[in-house]
Amino acid sequence: MRQRLLILLRVFIAFVAVFVVMKPVFMLYNGAGHGLIWTDWLAVPAHGLTLDLTTAGYLTALPWLALTLSLWGRIPWARRLYTAYAAVVAILLALILVGDVCLYSFWHFKLDATVFNYLDQPADIAASVSTAYLTVGLTAVALLAALIFWLLRRAAGRSPLVPLSATSTTTEKTSTTTGNPIAATEIPIAATGNPPSAAGTPAATLRKRLAATLVFLVVGGLLFLAIRGGVGKSTANVGKVYYSANQFLNHAAVNPAFSLFASAGKMEDFAAQCNFYPEAERARLFAALQYDTTSVGIDTLLRTPRPNVLVIIMEGFGGMFVESLGGRPGTAPQFERLAREGVFFTNCYANSFRTDRGVVAVLSGYPALTTASVMKLPDKSRTLPAIASSLAKVGYSTDFLYGGDVNFTNMNSYLLATGYQHIYGDTDFPADVRRTHDWGVTDHITFDRLYDMVTARSEGRPWHTAFLTLASHEPWKVPYNRIPTDERANAMAYLDDCLGRFVERLRRTPQWQDLLIVCLPDHGIQYPDSLDESHPLRNHIPMLWLGGAVRQPRRVKQICNQTDLAATLLGQMGLPHGQFRFSRDVMSQTYRYPCAINVWASGLAFYDNSGFSAYDLNSGRPLAEHPISSTQRINFGKAFLQTCFDDLAAH
Repeated sequence: MRQRLLILLRVFIAFVAVFVVMKPVFMLYNGAGHGLIWTDWLAVPAHGLTLDLTTAGYLTALPWLALTLSLWGRIPWARRLYTAYAAVVAILLALILVGDVCLYSFWHFKLDATVFNYLDQPADIAASVSTAYLTVGLTAVALLAALIFWLLRRAAGRSPLVPLSATSTTTEKTSTTTGNPIAATEIPIAATGNPPSAAGTPAATLRKRLAATLVFLVVGGLLFLAIRGGVGKSTANVGKVYYSANQFLNHAAVNPAFSLFASAGKMEDFAAQCNFYPEAERARLFAALQYDTTSVGIDTLLRTPRPNVLVIIMEGFGGMFVESLGGRPGTAPQFERLAREGVFFTNCYANSFRTDRGVVAVLSGYPALTTASVMKLPDKSRTLPAIASSLAKVGYSTDFLYGGDVNFTNMNSYLLATGYQHIYGDTDFPADVRRTHDWGVTDHITFDRLYDMVTARSEGRPWHTAFLTLASHEPWKVPYNRIPTDERANAMAYLDDCLGRFVERLRRTPQWQDLLIVCLPDHGIQYPDSLDESHPLRNHIPMLWLGGAVRQPRRVKQICNQTDLAATLLGQMGLPHGQFRFSRDVMSQTYRYPCAINVWASGLAFYDNSGFSAYDLNSGRPLAEHPISSTQRINFGKAFLQTCFDDLAAH
């Protein structure tokens, strides 16, 4: 029995040791710009130990069960089964731990079930990074997997388990002296030719096995406590290890394996997610947000109610790159110039942190969710309203252009279901330009294709085109070098240059006269690195309407969301938009409570005229509030998110 207990303890400690050691690795790789001090290197592992113990408890449960059963009978192929278990666990943990370290530098939140939305197309994931980066990452996975496997094999020893008998204690001790952790055979009692002693009778063996089983049940109870996260009312959850006002330190303390599988368990039970309030209270709070779906007394922005509509979704082009919004000076001079010619919405905020969420927010007026991508849920996405389907009903032709793989994150299915009659992706370009960017066809080439599409239109049937750019995305490789010392700003400057050239060419064509161009990003990015979700400018995005169909230049200073484009555009065109439950006409008299919400994997941010609040869903605590704290802002944000999940669950 003692040897079995030592095996179990060594396996448990091996798992915990791996998790603890990976925390400083995570901090070394991602810690730049987060103001780390020497005490953080001790505090993070100490505070994260709770979830490390929990995860180690889960992983040790199967060995515990096998060791308990082995008290009563030999387990066939025990050694080989354990070797297979150790190999599978080692590979999975290595993928999770290395993936967490690497992905955090792109996503800025801990590895969770969001990653499952992108695993079906690994080639597109690889487009974000170089071959060298992938090679180093996979090498790290292989080395870490080998190390974990070695630790687990060493923890269990080399010999198979045998049933416990009255003589097993002596046998185990003897075996230990020969160098084997667990005896491979038992000494037959009858072999001595002497009558069996009382200590060697079946009754004595039964008592010994019962006593050992009782001990292992107690040990199982301790494992359960580790899995549960202690004896308190709160069970293990990601928020239990949060301890700092510095969100990076909280993220560093979280066990990524726990985060991944805990969030995966919530992915499909949408009605149970973010269930903050009883239904009556949720309904009251949401009603106070005044999401009116009608347009009354519209402030007209357009010269014509039936313009041709071009929506340009600018990859990652957040307000941090627009100087007039407080962003980096000199990055986007073309956009700044165009903003003085059109209708510039200066207080618009993104709903999301990823392209698949942002595209749905822009084109369908449907908010982003924390742990689910609606684009990846065909049963829901095909029921969504959309700008394309609304315009198609009144005679518009519709198409969508993207230089990358239109099947990524189920985008093609979503676009077809929501009214786009023709969809053009990388395969519609010549083969020699399809890899001019790691994600596909780079922007100046796709802008040229867009120009050809627009100028080929003849007068008559109105049209709507949506265009998603791609070059201003990791790994930030663009054929442009105006800002050589900052690759992210340079990628945005390249997009800005492409947009400016495109507009100037189009301005000289007959199509300009009745054209409305809407420019807005799918989301912002964390730039600079200190601009995290606790900063009110993190999700600030520009939205610009320009073209010959615009009545006159102006600035709209009302707070609004990405999702409000659909209702505002359709309201300007005199078209109904009641089916867009979460979209509001910003230029209507029914828009009485200007506000905006942004969500990410573990939190939300809420903006209104009183200020800004960022709230962490894991810890249940505010991350930041400006200029003063507001329980109302947080309550509104939580009620909005609960309403969205309820809506998702209803379909």
